Amino acid sequence: MRRPDSPERTLPTRPAGACQRPRGGGLFRTAALGIAAALALLGCGSSPPSADLVILNGAEPESLDPAIMTAQADLRIGGSLFEGLTRFDPVDGNPVPGLAERWEISEDGRVYLFHLRPQAVWSTGGSITADDFVYSWRRVLDPATGSEYAGILFYLEHAEAYHLGQIADPGQIGVRTAATHRLEVRLRDPTPFFLDLCALPTLAVVPRDAIERHGDRWLLKPPVPVSGAYELVTWRINDRIRLSRNPRYWEAARTRNQVVDLLPCISASTALNLYETKAVDIVWDKNLVPVDLLDLLLARPDFHAYPVLGTYFLRFNVTRPPFNDARVRRAFAMAIDKQRIVTRITRGGEQVAHSYTPPGIGGYRNPEGLSRQPEVARQLLAEAGFPGGTGFPRFEYLFDTSSRLQEQIAVELQVMWQRELGVRSELRKMEWKTYLVAQGELDYDVCRSSWMGDYNDPNTFLDMFMSHNGNNRTGWQEPRYDQLMRQANAQVDPLRREQLLQQAETILIREAVPIVPLYFYTGLEYYDPDRIEGIYPNIRAEHPLRVIARKPALP
Repeated sequence: MRRPDSPERTLPTRPAGACQRPRGGGLFRTAALGIAAALALLGCGSSPPSADLVILNGAEPESLDPAIMTAQADLRIGGSLFEGLTRFDPVDGNPVPGLAERWEISEDGRVYLFHLRPQAVWSTGGSITADDFVYSWRRVLDPATGSEYAGILFYLEHAEAYHLGQIADPGQIGVRTAATHRLEVRLRDPTPFFLDLCALPTLAVVPRDAIERHGDRWLLKPPVPVSGAYELVTWRINDRIRLSRNPRYWEAARTRNQVVDLLPCISASTALNLYETKAVDIVWDKNLVPVDLLDLLLARPDFHAYPVLGTYFLRFNVTRPPFNDARVRRAFAMAIDKQRIVTRITRGGEQVAHSYTPPGIGGYRNPEGLSRQPEVARQLLAEAGFPGGTGFPRFEYLFDTSSRLQEQIAVELQVMWQRELGVRSELRKMEWKTYLVAQGELDYDVCRSSWMGDYNDPNTFLDMFMSHNGNNRTGWQEPRYDQLMRQANAQVDPLRREQLLQQAETILIREAVPIVPLYFYTGLEYYDPDRIEGIYPNIRAEHPLRVIARKPALP
């Protein structure tokens, strides 16, 4: 999620009653912010007409470029603008045909032949072809693009080597055009979740002509060619992103709304007020539920809770002393009372995380991590040279302003570590985007983190801590872990694969401990089921905009 520095910019004033959010330093990808600022100016003036559906979507997106986006709020929008070979079913979250109407898989599971829909075209006209996919995937792998999700293409032959600069010819990557509407993909090893990867916005097709003509400013030049169910109309910073139905989408007849507005908001009280006054139809993010009212709200029929593939955890910057010592990291982990956090702070039915991977993911049996043992924690800290916390340097705990919950957890951890270990921390609070930059640039000591699984397999949680994965963001590199993950990814026998993944996760959460899992998320969103239809609880919290709509008014 990291972006290079860019200058601060002046944002347009929000209309009265809209959801305010603080401004932070401009430390993001210059192109992404330039696009956002320019799109914010489009449409300024008169109030926008009403939309068919209005949704509070969480924090302001960083980018709408599929190769760049990583945050959940961005991905929700990106998946509406750009489509891949597959897409996620709105009911169960499993991959189903998207721009590929069908495919064949070789007996060894390593070669896929995708047949694209001949009727699939760009919103601006022109057929979507296999060449477009080859270009789009190579662009993700190109280091100059800066895609932190490039690792999801490493399952292709020679893709990782190309990304790391070990080979220069992109033609060696295992994706090629077999015919105008046929795409051949060659994998290093059988990858049981590959069709899930094809549904992620990162692997969506993007418009080569527009990108090569306008460079990083391609999203600035309307009309933006899109491949998904919706087109981008305007992006007003701190106001709204407006989407309209793409009449050229291959399934446009089943797209249920003409206009959808997605509003950024990080204030739970404002979100609830907007919802109660019917200014918005849906609120996605659990961070937008007032914690103090959670007990009352969960009893209401328009507040919906369900298990999702998500883990709240802490990251250590292992490149900074004293957190470069695994004994220190284990001590910090074993001093935390996780049950107290979910009982007294989150209070949404969250489950204490004894592993990093959520329970039941892909039928995987999770290994247990470190338990709360304050006496052992103090002994480990003493062995590391800090008996009773003596001589331990003051350190910073980094968290974001996305909700009051983050600060409450930060204060609780601060108290626990001081009481159990005798160490003192300073709380460092940052606006969402600058927090992401600091995390990506390893400008922190300890920080709060979270991860929502991209597909129903433990790999979506575990491969991110391989040495060269852009989502690692701890500085931790462990050859043993990398090797176990590579062996697991190459394994055909499911039992042996599970054993290898368990060994890798044990290193992650019991031995090296670059992270500390705290709890597993509960999906929480609010909408009135008497007014809204097309939302189905699923472990991926996958809710495509194209199938959601207001119910017709009763006569």
